[in-house]
Amino acid sequence: MSETEEPPITLYRLQACPFCERVVRKLADYGLEYQSRFVEPMHSDRNVVKRVSGARTVPAIVDETTGVTMSESGNIVEYLDNTYGGDN
Repeated sequence: MSETEEPPITLYRLQACPFCERVVRKLADYGLEYQSRFVEPMHSDRNVVKRVSGARTVPAIVDETTGVTMSESGNIVEYLDNTYGGDN
């Protein structure tokens, strides 16, 4: 990946959010490059996440490689396991 090219995965997250950190750990487990987008702490102010995923909840992930956009840490971790896990 060139210096100007952005990673194909974007993670929308909050600082110190345990659910977000669960996804960060899974991304690290698989050595996946991603960009973090920190969002507003106030739920009603998370319009950028709503535009992307249809909900204001975090974590939310956009994977340009597969065209997947989803929220909820459990779903994201399962997706990462199924998509990037060693048993593919």
